[in-house]
Amino acid sequence: MDPDALKNSWALVAKTGDEVPLFFYSHLFLSHPEVRDMFPVSMAAQRDKLVAALGSVVSNATQLDQVVPFLQQLGRDHRRFGAVAEHYSAVGASLLATLQHFLGAAWTSELAADWAEAYGLVATVMVQAAEESAADDAPAWWSGEVLGVDRRTMDVTIVQIRPERPLEYRPGQSVAIEIPYRPRRWRYYSPANAPRPDGSFELHIGLVPGGQVSGPAVRSLKKGDPVRIGAPVGDSLKLPDSNRDLVLVAGGTGLAPFRAMLEELDRRTSAYEVPQVHLFHGARMPWNLYEHKQLTNLTQRPWFSYTPVVSDDASYPGRRGQVGAVAASQGPWTGRTVLVCGSQAMIRHTVAELTAAGVPATDIHTESLGITTSAGSQQ
Repeated sequence: MDPDALKNSWALVAKTGDEVPLFFYSHLFLSHPEVRDMFPVSMAAQRDKLVAALGSVVSNATQLDQVVPFLQQLGRDHRRFGAVAEHYSAVGASLLATLQHFLGAAWTSELAADWAEAYGLVATVMVQAAEESAADDAPAWWSGEVLGVDRRTMDVTIVQIRPERPLEYRPGQSVAIEIPYRPRRWRYYSPANAPRPDGSFELHIGLVPGGQVSGPAVRSLKKGDPVRIGAPVGDSLKLPDSNRDLVLVAGGTGLAPFRAMLEELDRRTSAYEVPQVHLFHGARMPWNLYEHKQLTNLTQRPWFSYTPVVSDDASYPGRRGQVGAVAASQGPWTGRTVLVCGSQAMIRHTVAELTAAGVPATDIHTESLGITTSAGSQQ
């Protein structure tokens, strides 16, 4: 495979914008109508996600060893859609047809062979992981029930969920959720608590303007509602194995995975030394700091400090501005591991501010779930 050819050709196709996913899905559904029911009725929010993920991952297939764990998790997680090997072949054929259509004369036999080989490698990793998961009797998805709903603010709802079967996850991971009001529209959320004996977990769901899932999730979910839960995914935001001190930078409900980490660390205090942790939580208005009281109480622990940041209220007496800029200004953070979670725009800005302030890129970790936005910024 020619890695430069893969990347350059995908960059050319991606410039075409919305026409790419429109062609891809039209080709997929016309050639394989049996897969249509695996997708939402309305494709408005779905169109670009799968195609963008495929293009990005496959065009970097020569570095497959760096993303094998992610692909394996993705393959296991896609069992919830009923995906089998034949479906991967259908998707691959439509991806190649899309590339051929938009590249025109640049679509040579050599480039076609490179893309076919790259997609085959990616799909094989995902299919094998899914088959191994099925052989281990792991469910394709878990049934669950809403235990309680707390409308914490105008635009944040705290939802308690209990799966019918045990669901093992680590703080910092995410699970896909399907609510009854939006069938087949799965969205990733991070449990906001460390694992509990009864298996229940807490989700922080923020209202996203125009969001097709966040709206009914915030406004309509109620006790007793059934939900479906996908397999836990993600490794970038898990607690480091080392005892390095931590800086956590959260935007909005991107706080959720960090709440789970803090809870786990708090449980450890009697067992062994806990690293120093500084959390920055950014919100537009003071009332969006929906865990302010709980986090302030936690500062009584000698290992924890907390800085709330508000961006849109000039009268706010505390730190104001973008949370990433505030976090960077309070460094240096030499020798610390920095974890960042929030919207994609927030993550980009925060990483840029931190690196400009001298934090090595290798010390900064963010989560990317491929076909979704980061935790806390789902729609």
